[in-house]
Amino acid sequence: MIEFLVTTEVQKLLYQLNILLEQELRCQPKASGLRLIETAHDNGFRMTARLRDFEVKDLLSLTQFFGFKTETFSLAVNFLDRFLSKMKVQPKHLGCVGLSCFYLAVKATEEERNIPLATDLIRISQYRFTVSDMMRMEKILLEKLYWKAKTTTAFQFLQLYHLLIHENLSCERRKHLNFERLEAQLKACHCRIMFSKTKPSVLALSILALEIEEQKMLELKEVIECLQIQSKTNSRDLTFWKELVFTCLKEYSSNKCLKPNVQKLKWIVSGCTARQLKLSYYRITHLPTIPETGL
Repeated sequence: MIEFLVTTEVQKLLYQLNILLEQELRCQPKASGLRLIETAHDNGFRMTARLRDFEVKDLLSLTQFFGFKTETFSLAVNFLDRFLSKMKVQPKHLGCVGLSCFYLAVKATEEERNIPLATDLIRISQYRFTVSDMMRMEKILLEKLYWKAKTTTAFQFLQLYHLLIHENLSCERRKHLNFERLEAQLKACHCRIMFSKTKPSVLALSILALEIEEQKMLELKEVIECLQIQSKTNSRDLTFWKELVFTCLKEYSSNKCLKPNVQKLKWIVSGCTARQLKLSYYRITHLPTIPETGL
């Protein structure tokens, strides 16, 4: 057993990890439902993987626009996938479902003073449904999620694993394992439905293990093996998902991939809309004014 497991701080982190591991199976989307989405044909009446992935990218753009935490985005994706894997959602209703999942996640994780009004969220997203529509959808979502707005996500595992590994690194080496970079990789994986088919702990460990290999931090090989044992993740599964993460990140960094557009929501908000929003929403540079005729 490696040294970091006997330190006091790590024992506290491992206790938190065990709690998450006990909960994660109850917080996953239905595998059969996800398979149906993946195999569905795009006929305009059925939910498909492409439509789901586009919706998640829109939620990522909203997350970036408001400056919300990765935890919020990860939670919203969890809500969305669990709902889509249980219910037959028509494409025309996906926007309302997605935004409602996002708003639930925002209210569950962000500080109250940072939570936007539902009217502003709909206006920024440029949907045509009403606040009443979104409130009704929220109620349906909560019923299907058994009224639990807190759940176990890949972000929580990634954060815990990162803290555990930091305990085994010198101050000089810690800067080579940047958490913001890991968060960005998790966001990219969330934009692909296939990663919702594995356990959040496995996805987080795969991202971390791959990054450690990329950074050539060979001294952490035993730490990853120990986390595997602690998380009950076998080597075959870790290798399988690590290869998929590698492929995803490689495609994501290529010019062929349609990345979530960080600038998207800066551009679509018109001057008229911008004047109606609270100034506290702007965590980004001032929105450019766009002539109404250009929309």
